[in-house]
Amino acid sequence: MKQTQPKEQWILGVDPGLQLTGYGIIKSFGGKVTLIEAGVIRVSRSQSLPARLSELYEGISEVIKTYSLNAMAIEQLYSHYERPRTAILMGHARGVLFLAGAHNSLEVYSYAATQVKKLLTGNGRAPKDQMQRAIQMQLSLKEPPDPPDVADALAIALCHHFSSGSMAKLLLPKSEKFK
Repeated sequence: MKQTQPKEQWILGVDPGLQLTGYGIIKSFGGKVTLIEAGVIRVSRSQSLPARLSELYEGISEVIKTYSLNAMAIEQLYSHYERPRTAILMGHARGVLFLAGAHNSLEVYSYAATQVKKLLTGNGRAPKDQMQRAIQMQLSLKEPPDPPDVADALAIALCHHFSSGSMAKLLLPKSEKFK
């Protein structure tokens, strides 16, 4: 029986926002995960919505073009019924991020925040500091990633990494793939 070699994957995780978008790039190979880069894209809140979306698009496109990525994983939209405007604005940001992924031939996956938190901490409602510590442990970092948007982006990337393994169907039954 022929054994297939493990495939190296470069995954971009994104925590979308209109002021601060966290991103994290991990490399996964043979079960080992390595942090490549993480940071934030800051968008000036004094600009018009179209200008902010354009700035977000340019920022994430620059990140995408810098690396040979296999996939992009983005947090699913969550909205609270008391703040529908926030959900609509976040939908704009996610749309721009999806567009950047599509323009750069990336497969884009979407994961619910509760799924990501449950997978990495065992608690679907884990607070930000718990998520930061979980990412610190998973990636063997000296300190927790800061700001929390970076930790969230790395968590989403790790979630995608785990979803592509043999336990994927048990761990993440509701991930969405967009082409």
